[in-house]
Amino acid sequence: MARPTPWTSCTALALWCALSGAPLHAQAATSPLPDPDKKNVHLKGKAAEQRAKAQAPKEAEASPKVEAVTVHAAFNSARARIAPNLGAVAYRMGQAQISTTPGGENAAFNQVLLRMPGVVMDSFGEEHVRGEHGGLTYRINGVLLPEGLNGFGQELDTRIIDSVTLMTGTLPAQFGFRTAGIVDVTAKSGNSLNNREISLYGGSYNSFNPSFQVGGTKGKWEYFVTGSFNRNNIGIENPTPAFRATHDVTEQGKAFGYASYHFDDTSRLSLLTSISNANFEIPNAAGLPKLYDIHGAGDVKSQDVDDKQNEQNYYVVLSYQKTGNKLNYQISPYFRYGAINYTPDPVRDMVFQGVAEKENNNFTTGGLQLDASYDAFKAHTIRFGVLGQYTSEKLWTRTDVLPVDEDGMQTSTHPVSIQDNTGNWAAEAGAYLQDEWKLLKGVTLNYGVRYDRFESSFDREGQASPRANLVWEVDPSTTVHFGYSRYFAPPTAQYIGQSTLMKFAGTTNSPENFNGTATKVERSNYFDIGLSHRFPQGLSITVDGFYKQAKNLGDLGQFGRAVILTPFSYRTGKVYGAEFGGNYHYKGLAVFGNFSFVNTAAKDVNSAQYQFPADELAYIKNHAIKLDHEGEFTSSAGVSYGWTGNKAYVDFQYGYGLRSGFANTEKQPSYHIINIGYEHTFKRLRPLKGLKLRVDVMNLFDERYQIRNGSGLGVFMAQYGQRRAGYLTTVIQF
Repeated sequence: MARPTPWTSCTALALWCALSGAPLHAQAATSPLPDPDKKNVHLKGKAAEQRAKAQAPKEAEASPKVEAVTVHAAFNSARARIAPNLGAVAYRMGQAQISTTPGGENAAFNQVLLRMPGVVMDSFGEEHVRGEHGGLTYRINGVLLPEGLNGFGQELDTRIIDSVTLMTGTLPAQFGFRTAGIVDVTAKSGNSLNNREISLYGGSYNSFNPSFQVGGTKGKWEYFVTGSFNRNNIGIENPTPAFRATHDVTEQGKAFGYASYHFDDTSRLSLLTSISNANFEIPNAAGLPKLYDIHGAGDVKSQDVDDKQNEQNYYVVLSYQKTGNKLNYQISPYFRYGAINYTPDPVRDMVFQGVAEKENNNFTTGGLQLDASYDAFKAHTIRFGVLGQYTSEKLWTRTDVLPVDEDGMQTSTHPVSIQDNTGNWAAEAGAYLQDEWKLLKGVTLNYGVRYDRFESSFDREGQASPRANLVWEVDPSTTVHFGYSRYFAPPTAQYIGQSTLMKFAGTTNSPENFNGTATKVERSNYFDIGLSHRFPQGLSITVDGFYKQAKNLGDLGQFGRAVILTPFSYRTGKVYGAEFGGNYHYKGLAVFGNFSFVNTAAKDVNSAQYQFPADELAYIKNHAIKLDHEGEFTSSAGVSYGWTGNKAYVDFQYGYGLRSGFANTEKQPSYHIINIGYEHTFKRLRPLKGLKLRVDVMNLFDERYQIRNGSGLGVFMAQYGQRRAGYLTTVIQF
């Protein structure tokens, strides 16, 4: 784990990181994060910019590409100066570490995050950071990625990543709304763009995944395009312990494009665009009992249920960045559209659950983000910015149900259809001002305030939130930080009103109660303290502890067969825990290890109460319970060794088990997963120079582990983890 450094020693640390190729870095920093895969981006923005200008004429004579890379490094360093982590805990993974994640660039994006401290695995491709359900902000090149629907498709493609940083803890004032963690992706650009390749990844579960990458630089232009298609028979976790799931085929297509134009050495315009379209079959369990009689249904079986879901996401972000001697800023308008379409099996769903609901849920978001930094005085850097966005959400449903009597017994074998068309809107705005004050040599105080406002069709709230982080560099190898942040986290724009609920009274889709209180903004106080130390022998460690006390603690749950997560909240809640991480590097050997502990408590469901049984609501009103996504202990570790043209790795994950049972009073069994892989690059094989072959074996010992058993608050389906699987990757560069 790297450490915060004064500017005078930042270059030395950057050189050590670049030479060591350390796979994972943690930092409570007063400076931009070091990058082990590049040697120039670690410089302080101003120094990098001056160096770029000084070297540009000489390097341009030798190679225009070198000049482009140097200018690109100065831009990225300046962008890091605009929005650094400044006392928050930051874990960073570059391409060296991503390549040792099972599957490499073919790995799902959540698998990359699961190799970071404090990240717990869940079903549907979800991950939980520090005991939170959701609450993550995704940024690409420092620009907010508008929030999408709560589905389960992995929208971001690992192939676009040059590096990814997870920031948690007491975040500086420029980060608002979704504050469980900031997932900041640096897309491939600059020197990393000069790569053209095609890849084929496939193996177990009939996996077939071709992809391509094309990128380069020409004059003042940079560009990068990647596309992939993925088809396999394990789109969603298997609800049974069998090796193969029934009815679980997925087909997913993704494309990502990046282009930038350098007007001069101080300004550039960048365009990011992405599309994804994914089809999923909802897997089935055999032998379920028939609960209802349906006219004309005949002899049907649960393993033949044909429910499907389609997820689509499209976004475009345009950014203008300007760097100067004192003032640096980036302004970015953005737009996003997302939709989830769920198609039921009309007959079989009615037989086995009494409800068959066709759903179309879509989001449209547009916004503008401005961030700036100003070197006001020698010891002060002022940062300020604004963000505003508007979201429109629409939900259309057509639900087949059966009429029932007061005891819940069906009174007819003929289903009736109920149609509902609702919508919500939400406007979010925030502004911040903060000061990075170098109090003493090695001591930095970053303090500020932001004001956030949430206006929606179901709620209106605002809050001023103070933030402060103190970072003390005890010596060149040891850094201590302490911070406090006040947070304001609005719910997503999803709300079902009482008028919709009343349509289902006296049917098989009727809730036990009709209390649909709207979810309010979560307000919390967050404290974080930590220490990082780098040993001279190449070992780095970090230890961090955190505590959160919240009002209207937000959560998400799946309350039907459609995999659309719905927000709800608790009146009060708290989360606390600790993390440990370390890495070691010696020549071609790289080792990393993480361990985390988290404890959660929540009391009194105070929104969307109609989703819960009456006995659980009564219990939670008077008892503090665990959150369903709490994985009290989690660990990840890995060892890799590289030599000329070869790389081998062993990867390990441990999970304590998520909560289950009545009011989350039980838990799932723990599990241990071991993955291995080997990669070889043929450098002298003509005409296929650059041919790369890779083998990955996941869940080497074929451990059968259950992530969910279908019980617990907001849990609808049982899910088992993937059994042993082998995959082969072939990459050809041209």
